[in-house]
Amino acid sequence: MLFASGGFRVKLYDIEQQQVTNALENIRKEMTFLEQSGSLKGSLGAQDQLSLISGCLNIQEAVEGALHIQECVPENLELKKKIFAQLDQIIDDQVVLSSSTSCLLPSQLFAGLAHVQQCLVAHPVNPPYYVPLVELVPHPETASATVDRTHALMRKIGQSPVRVLKEMDGFVLNRLQYAVISEAWRLVEEGIVSPSDLDLVMSDGLGMRYAFIGPLETMHLNAEGMLSYCDRYSEGMKHVLKTFGPIPEFSGATVEKVNQAMCLKVPADPEHLAARRRWRDECLQRLAQLKRQMPSQ
Repeated sequence: MLFASGGFRVKLYDIEQQQVTNALENIRKEMTFLEQSGSLKGSLGAQDQLSLISGCLNIQEAVEGALHIQECVPENLELKKKIFAQLDQIIDDQVVLSSSTSCLLPSQLFAGLAHVQQCLVAHPVNPPYYVPLVELVPHPETASATVDRTHALMRKIGQSPVRVLKEMDGFVLNRLQYAVISEAWRLVEEGIVSPSDLDLVMSDGLGMRYAFIGPLETMHLNAEGMLSYCDRYSEGMKHVLKTFGPIPEFSGATVEKVNQAMCLKVPADPEHLAARRRWRDECLQRLAQLKRQMPSQ
């Protein structure tokens, strides 16, 4: 949907026809809804964007004439390596090979490929239509032109690409996310705060700020600049950081406690979860609109 919103022709490939058929139907419904609600991205109407998207079951046909390939198979290293090995045999020297993986390292994914200079990770954030960040993570042998081209492409379709300068487990987003999840879990496990109040700390506290400025700019603004903040608060931060506990197991009594609290709010059945995701996406859609309206300075 995002590539079509930028005016690009898109071919969806899968080994199962039903997957392609379902995807095309879901895209049609979603684009129609977005157009009716005034939230469709791009300058083209829904029908024009839909006309740019087609599906196929032949991988050779799917990549013919492509300038960018975005792999989106399940998060399984061997499966992804198999796909990239197939692609490596049939692509030319121009197309960019990109993976949507959230954690697998480029050095694992693209090892031994003849076209490794054309490979990188372009990790989107769920749901990418409303959350524009894309992490660009190169293989050690990825050509700088590959990263530059992908950065320009993501900007063209309205995303916010960031360059991860070298690979690391979890990249940047998930390292930050897991740090928050880890401490959140410890605070609940140690009886410091309830699961529902913990989520409130983020949604009505930190998250309000972080929707517009990051943690480093927050530091800069919460004192008379960054140097002032570090001079004023570094000892207090280090004192608190030393009290952080070990990596949680995410099991046992705590997972039961957290699950019970979450299920009171959103029962863990497909219908309730789908409804809550729709509400979440609507909130993100409205937030994205607000961010576009706000001046950056």
